[in-house]
Formats: sequence, C-alpha cells, structure tokens
Amino acid sequence: MPGLAPQVDQVGIEERVARIKTRSIKKETKVEGMKLALSMIDLTTLEGQDTPGKVKQLCYKAQHLHDQLAGLPTVAAVCVYPTLVKTAKQALGASGVKVASVATAFPSGQAPKAVKIADTKYAVAEGADEIDMVISRGKFHSGEYGFVHDEIAAVKEACGTARLKVILETGELGTYDKVRIASDIAIAAGADFIKTSTGKISPAATMPVTLVMLHAIRDHFLRTGEMIAMKPAGGIRTSKEALHYLMMVKEELGPEWLHPHWFRFGASSLANDLLMQLRKEADGRYQSADYFSID
Repeated sequence: MPGLAPQVDQVGIEERVARIKTRSIKKETKVEGMKLALSMIDLTTLEGQDTPGKVKQLCYKAQHLHDQLAGLPTVAAVCVYPTLVKTAKQALGASGVKVASVATAFPSGQAPKAVKIADTKYAVAEGADEIDMVISRGKFHSGEYGFVHDEIAAVKEACGTARLKVILETGELGTYDKVRIASDIAIAAGADFIKTSTGKISPAATMPVTLVMLHAIRDHFLRTGEMIAMKPAGGIRTSKEALHYLMMVKEELGPEWLHPHWFRFGASSLANDLLMQLRKEADGRYQSADYFSID
C-alpha cells in the first residue's frame, strides 16, 4: 500500500490544462496525431441489448475504419461483456486487435470478491486479452483503502497473462486528492492501466482528472522505472480534444507513452469524428456523419 498521496494543486492542474487547450497544431502534425489517436481507441459496446451480431459488426469496423482512406490503422481493442468475448475473439481473428472485457460487476462493482474473481476468470478463459475492472467505490469512500488494494491485487492474479485496466470512476470520487489516492492504490496493487471511468456516469473523463492520474504514473515511473498505461474513457468526442490529450501525455510522461500499449481512449464516438476530419484533410470536404456507422 502506498503512503499518503501528495495533495493535488487544483489551481495548478486546471491552469496547466487551460494552457494546453490554447495550443495550435500544424496540419502535418494534426494528421499524424489523428491517425495515432485512431490506433489508441477501444471500440466499446456495453449494453444489455448487445447481441453477437452487433459485436461482429463492431469487430468489422475495428478492422475497416474507412476503406476509402489509405494508410489508416486498426483500433487498439474491442471491449465487450464477458459473455461476448468468444464472439469478438473469433471475429477479430489474426487482425492484432485486442479483445477487452469488463468484469467485476461492471459498472457498479457491487458484488462479493468471489463473484468478481469468477467473472474475471471466465472472461480470460473465453479469450480476453485485457480486463477492465471497477474498484469498490463504497469501500474507498469508507476509507477501506486496504480492501480496495487487496481486491485489485486478487483480480490482477486472476487475470493471468491478460492486462488489467483499473477503473476508478473518477466522477464518483469527488476531489482531485481522492483521484490521486485511488490512482496510487491501483498502481501499487498491480494495475497495468489506470482508467478514469466506466462511461456510465457523468462526468466521465476530463483533462484535469487525467492530468492528476498522469502525475501518479509519472511519479511511480520516477521511483521505480516501471511504465503504467493510461486510459481516459467517456466524454471524449472530438479530434481536437483527442489531440490535446496526446499533447498532454507527451509533455507530462514523454513520447514513449504515445503508443497504444501505453495509452488508450475509451471513446467509440471519437472514431467517427477522427475519420471525418481525416477525410477533410485528404480532399478538403467533410463527409456526412450518415456515411459512418454509429457502432
């Protein structure tokens, strides 16, 4: 368990983000950044009405973002519920796109530890490359940090070789100080990624909250030399926002983190805006949103 986290300078965090948002970006850098952002997206469908057909459609989109635009990457991963992992795994084949699965009673996290471990093991057995777990926010707010740490560590063990993304649900934590404490706990417990949100509540990802989490990653790296990945999720919809996030990551952590292994966007709707902007940069015209699938 980490010691008491440093107090977060709220004014400093928000001023830093405000400065980043004023930056202008050259066209060539913009195009390169938008393609990089596409390669970092986890396309996601997490609805009660999800079907194998919907997941197969999403997997096709993950591999064929826009066949009329040359040189596009695939996305990083497709994220689904555990019962649909096998469908996604088969649909993605040898594409290199990862299969991620939420687990641990997503999105509430309100289940016994044994159920969370079983949920995780099931998703991994079905073929999940990555597990997105949620922390027990009730325990966190009760000050039971040891419980939160040990539960994350147990889920990490259940993941085997699958990478673990730990969702803090920052919109429920309340303050930057608590976001920092939760980040430090997740990293100490073995998280491969720390992730802002489930996407099921508002506010989801914000740049200031992400910056606080990046500082936790940076401080851990400076102490240990170990890189931890980051995933802001929910509410990131435009290319401009995505580029600002990438600028922040490069300046706070370094260019080594500008890779899908170390940074992801949990923002399915972002993909379409990136594609529309890239089409505009290619031929000077916007393509209607009607030409892009919603999922």
